[in-house]
Parts: sequence; structure tokens; C-alpha cells
Amino acid sequence: MPDTFLITGGAGMLARAFKDLLTERKLPHIAPPRAELDITSVPQILSAIDRVKPTVLLNCAAYTKVDLAEKEQQQVNAINGQAVGALAEACRLRGATLVHFSTDYVFDGSLRRPLKPDDPIGPKGAYGVSKALGERMLREFEPARWLILRTAWLYGPGGPNFPQAMLNAARAGKPLKVIDDQIGCPTFTRDLAEATLNLLDAGASGIFHLSNSGETSWFKFAAAIFEAFGVTPTSFVPITSEDWKQIKPDSAHRPAYSVFDVSPYEATTRKQMPDWRDGLARYRQETA
Repeated sequence: MPDTFLITGGAGMLARAFKDLLTERKLPHIAPPRAELDITSVPQILSAIDRVKPTVLLNCAAYTKVDLAEKEQQQVNAINGQAVGALAEACRLRGATLVHFSTDYVFDGSLRRPLKPDDPIGPKGAYGVSKALGERMLREFEPARWLILRTAWLYGPGGPNFPQAMLNAARAGKPLKVIDDQIGCPTFTRDLAEATLNLLDAGASGIFHLSNSGETSWFKFAAAIFEAFGVTPTSFVPITSEDWKQIKPDSAHRPAYSVFDVSPYEATTRKQMPDWRDGLARYRQETA
């Protein structure tokens, strides 16, 4: 029997990638939006699981407004933290596998080598703290099988994302100042969704890091976006994180280094993560 998937956060960017992929593979799935399934409501969680009877729950629901999280810590902890514990307990009681998506923000960004799943975490901002809480809550109430998948610099069709923000600003003729001293790896939602299903197919459980391969800075990523879409900004200059803090003093801390070691994923699935440039090229094909 094929798996049946329940996807939380069904109106979001990552959920869209899963819906497209599962539809292509003819796998049964349902992806209710937050208005129909609020993961902070235990009765709604149990009702949805009992109705759908999923074998796999993909938790794509999240509070992702990193800067605003500093002012809404109770709300961000409820969605990214306590709700994950409720999902884990519900999956344990109903015998479903839980796949939860976490983030590079659980690290402080001080390490200057690709981050391993067992590296010590140390979030610096409210958003990262909330995601670390979610990881801890999942493991406290863990179902028989679970995956925590940390990802970084995620973008794709169906939601606000860095490439679209850069393109919108450039096409509007706005001057652009983009940080060049934060290093990471842009991750295309389609590639994350495919990698997730590959891990499930391989029978994996535990914590994995999933991103596209390679590394770049936000400024170099923006330059690649403009080249891919044939857009020339009127003004486009690199700045430092300190420069940005002067421009946006209320901005939250962001890790200086967020490159992931994806070799455990590749060893488990015997598949490689695509290069970030390849992901960007396919994003352009989908959205141009």
C-alpha cells in the first residue's frame, strides 16, 4: 500500500512543492491550509489525523518572519515549538511517521565548515530558539519513526522568497544593497521535497541536513538570480552584516555561515543533492 500524506501548512511554499511532487507520483495526500488545520490546536490535529489516517505527516507549517519573531516570541514558540510536540504525540498515538522541517538558525553560525547533524546547536535569535524548541519537543514526544530535516535559504514558487524579492526590487528600479559576508546554500523547494521522499523511501529516521550543494553569499546569489532572469539592477552593491544592521537596526541575528554537510543524506539514499545553480535554473523555468 502506498503512503498517505497529511501536509500541514498546506497553502505555503514548501507544501506546494510536495503537492506537485506527490501528484506526479500519484500518491494520496491532503494539504489543508491553516484556516482548516491550525497546528496549535490539539483537537484540530487529532481530528485531521483521524479523518485522513495518514501514514506520514509532513509538517510544513511554520512561523517564518524572522525579524518580527523578536517581538512575537510567544506566538513563534507556540507554532514552531509547542505545536511540534503536539504533532509528535498525535503521530505516536496514531502510528504515523512525522517529518518536521527545521532550520540553520538553530546554529550560531560560528563554525566555518559544513555543519553536521550532530554538531551542537546554539540559536541566537527568537526564530532559531523557537525552532530548537520544536526539535526538542519532537524528541520528547517522539513517534516510532520521525525525521527532523534542517534546511537553509529556502525558496520556490508559491510564497515570499529571496529571488522574487530581488527581482521585484530590481524591476522597480530600486537601489539594492545585499549582504556579502553571510555564507550558505540556497535550497530549491522541489529539491528539498524530492530529498525528503528519498529519505522516506530509504527507511531513514533521525536528523538530517538537506540543502542544495555548494555555497555562496546572499550578494552572489542575487547576482546569479539577475543573470538567470536577464535583469540588470540600476544599483547593486555588496555590504556587510554590520552595514545592514545600521540600515535595519531591528533586524534579527542571522548565522554568518550556514553551509550544510549533506553527506549523511547521500550515504543513506545513494543520491546526490543538486548544485544550487541547477536549482536556480529550474526555478527560473517554473516561474519565468
